[in-house]
Amino acid sequence: MTPNGPDDRPTCVLLMPPETVRAVFDDAALTTLTECTELLRDEAGRPLVVADLDTAPWDRLAGAEIVVTGWGSPFIDEAVAARLPHLRAIVHTPGSIRPIVAPEVLQSGVQVSSAAATNAIPVAEFTVAAIVFAAKRTSRHIAAYRATGQLRSQEDRELWHGTHGITVGVVGASRIGRLVLEQLRDKDFQLLIADPYLDKTAAETLGAKLVDLPKLLRQSDIVTLHAPELPSTRHLLDAAGLALMPDGAVLINTARGSLVDTEALLSHLTTGRLDAYLDVADPEPLPADSPLFRLPNVVVTPHIAGAMGNEVRRLGDAAVEEVRRLASGEPLQHQITVQDLDRIA
Repeated sequence: MTPNGPDDRPTCVLLMPPETVRAVFDDAALTTLTECTELLRDEAGRPLVVADLDTAPWDRLAGAEIVVTGWGSPFIDEAVAARLPHLRAIVHTPGSIRPIVAPEVLQSGVQVSSAAATNAIPVAEFTVAAIVFAAKRTSRHIAAYRATGQLRSQEDRELWHGTHGITVGVVGASRIGRLVLEQLRDKDFQLLIADPYLDKTAAETLGAKLVDLPKLLRQSDIVTLHAPELPSTRHLLDAAGLALMPDGAVLINTARGSLVDTEALLSHLTTGRLDAYLDVADPEPLPADSPLFRLPNVVVTPHIAGAMGNEVRRLGDAAVEEVRRLASGEPLQHQITVQDLDRIA
């Protein structure tokens, strides 16, 4: 028996703002949650949605065994966990758990799951599209077409164009990095990977050659970043690293802006020595007068690579599947462990 439930289903609560619930879960997902758990209800009989722990109905909330979190969820630290004596698991619908769960909660034995692997899908798709657009020098041609009305840019004919035989360097064998390699390895690319946690055999399985970061930067036509944001990865690409990239190379960043020294990158972009496709930046958002918005060899997008619109429902479906597995006594597919904390975003 569960603490609050009339049957053997675990009790479950949605610990997130109502707008997150509406964005992440469709009717079918909520129905599945209702079928596999004893979903806590409010006084009107609707699924209990808690966004503020200070005003939470703790008489009901205290019985929760599974907490489902999302964008805007309150932080769960030791003090909060202590008020949830039956807590077995936290299932997070977006990616990083760092803004949601304190490390001490994981250390206490509470299982934690994240839908980061599901959020990796649209980021990898966006990255692969950016690689193809970057290889065709799309931003430069758009700018020249607008300025001159000519179908082809005269000034960029000396630059390499196209994907045939180029070398793509993937920095970070994260979930996203691995998906990018998976989508590229059957195409006409030479693939390099740099990751301190990867060995040669694992890299070869991914279809890439393992090299250190300096060698990757020197040999890649396109460098795409997929490392986590950690103190150790701040300015992973600093002035010295960026200087290693060959003339005409392209940097793609769909990870985190802090991985790149923005001022150092700007010096290479302003001269036209490098191109960049940046879905993230440091700072974020960029100031309105940032030169990055005006350079013809730069594409800046407003952090849109991750799940948006109907893609967000994937995250909800993934979370519901994790809850179903918990309710059925099956192991989590996307569990985060204490050991993972040192190398995840």
